Amino acid sequence: MPVLYSVLMTIQVLSAISIVVLVLLQQGKGADMGAAFGSGSAGSVFGAAGSANFLSRTTAVAATVFFLTTLALAYTNKGPNIESSTPVGIMEAIPENAAEDKPAGVPDDTAVEESTDGGASKIPD
Repeated sequence: MPVLYSVLMTIQVLSAISIVVLVLLQQGKGADMGAAFGSGSAGSVFGAAGSANFLSRTTAVAATVFFLTTLALAYTNKGPNIESSTPVGIMEAIPENAAEDKPAGVPDDTAVEESTDGGASKIPD
């Protein structure tokens, strides 16, 4: 299973990089607008965009491969096993007797010192 995960992850990274490169190489649809109004080199401003060229078809294939590998990675990574003995959450990692243990330097709440004047000396003036 780790080999399959590595292969899928490699394919996904390569397809993501190829999508970025192919999108950056393509010419935008609005690039011919200025030519359409001035020189007439583009056929029409609002006409059909024409047939898909090599770059747009390759981008579609790379996007399909990317989505398929994403689904495959999600399927292979199902999460932790329920029967696992390792803690799943942060609270499960705390030992049960941790509430009874107190850090050093923290005074004990049970040892309350009583004054002889009934607490009158603790009232501020």
